[in-house]
Amino acid sequence: MAQTQVMDKTSRGQSRLMEPAILPVWLNQRAISNRGYIGLWISMAVIIATFQLGAGGVAGLPLPIVIATIFFANLLLGIVMAMTADIGTEHGISFAVYLRAPFGTVGTHIPSITRGIVAAAWFGIQTYLGALALNGIFAYLTGFDNWVVWYVGFAVLQVANTAMGIRAVERLAKIAAPAIIAISVWMYFTLDGLATASGKDIWSFAGTAEISIIALFVANMAFWSSLAVDIPNITRFLKVEAGTKSFFKRNKNIFLAQFIALPVVQSWIALIGAVSFIAAGDWNPITVIQGQGTGITLVVLLVMVVLAQWSTNTSANLIPAALTFVNAGAPWITYAMGLVLAAIVGTLAMPWLILDHLFTYLGLYGAMLASLGGIMICDYFVIRKRRLNVPELYEENGQFRYIAGCNPAGLIAWAVGGALAIYAIDLSYFVGFFSAFALYWVLMKAWILPKFTQDELVNADDEKYLATSVNRNWVYLDGQGMVKMDCDSIPAHALSREDL
Repeated sequence: MAQTQVMDKTSRGQSRLMEPAILPVWLNQRAISNRGYIGLWISMAVIIATFQLGAGGVAGLPLPIVIATIFFANLLLGIVMAMTADIGTEHGISFAVYLRAPFGTVGTHIPSITRGIVAAAWFGIQTYLGALALNGIFAYLTGFDNWVVWYVGFAVLQVANTAMGIRAVERLAKIAAPAIIAISVWMYFTLDGLATASGKDIWSFAGTAEISIIALFVANMAFWSSLAVDIPNITRFLKVEAGTKSFFKRNKNIFLAQFIALPVVQSWIALIGAVSFIAAGDWNPITVIQGQGTGITLVVLLVMVVLAQWSTNTSANLIPAALTFVNAGAPWITYAMGLVLAAIVGTLAMPWLILDHLFTYLGLYGAMLASLGGIMICDYFVIRKRRLNVPELYEENGQFRYIAGCNPAGLIAWAVGGALAIYAIDLSYFVGFFSAFALYWVLMKAWILPKFTQDELVNADDEKYLATSVNRNWVYLDGQGMVKMDCDSIPAHALSREDL
């Protein structure tokens, strides 16, 4: 493998678009296997907030319908996610760097930082829930009761783990995923027993709250809308079959995770939340079982909660948030600084208050991110046809400067699509996605493309503008800028992203 170099201060000063953490990942640096990616998604899908989605659904709908709705919502979102994931597998670039194409080198900061704040807020939510579990363990064992102390300690631990690199994140997922699933099975049977003891049949239970299948469907799509847009942050580290232009062969390590692991595990965790609501009227099974558990049972249960929050936070929240902050503050904000900043922002978001209004929160940010997904897919697949002038993404005065660094087509489509989605909140994901997709296409064709030449559209050359498909890497060389090379030709002095 080519030696990884850290950009020196002189190089950092050359461009605000350049920092090692957001440089393209080479083919020989992609370490996540098919099994590793599945493990990441299992660990990410086991998220305590999912309990609330299941409980909210069963409060007004039969349990089989709730589970089927959640499963198919995640299946449909998996299609969007698999498409945006190709940005990472093909070009090895991060989400925020790619947004320089549809939004401009300055305009990218508006949607990407929005996503970064959402990710940071989710980090705060997950850390808060993990801190409550840690506090429960030590309050039971020692009598010390102060969740704030555990919040700070847990946040520091997660930041340190994520700073160790993507391999450390993957190793944690491999450990956490099977343990979490095993304990969740135990939770289900415990809660089912509680429901039976109180004379309730979970499968025939009928709640009285007013909730529609469509509202539940859209809420579950909004739940993972954030990962649906910034999944390139992870898939750029995924092992791929180089030299193939087949979308399915190139992304074969994605499909089991997106279309099996995510919908199945998400539905399973929602089921546990629903059963907890049926058994005790509380969406949080941790609270229900904790009220009855003692000894080793209680400790094991709470350890599961900590592992679930930890494994989700590293890959789903900390990495995306940090990379958006690095993109905005390059070359002065490093990856480690971005992680710390994400933790601070997530805490300032007061996650303990967000949990009390989860569905409102999902609806608002899901609306904005749905329109962002529509723009990304339109730009990458329809307009550019996967070809991307990656060297220009790192040039301040290149083709992606547009008007003072902003592409008005992207910004207008995102704002209008998001506003329409919020207006039609019950159908927010669909309205936001398709309206932004259509408006972006019209504005680019009628206004932007005639004025601002995009080389990959004028010269549709696969060898020049594709990477993985033609077995090449985007490599930064001092004095030459970004060039394309195969792995065997990359010199030791080539500038690479740090070993994330």
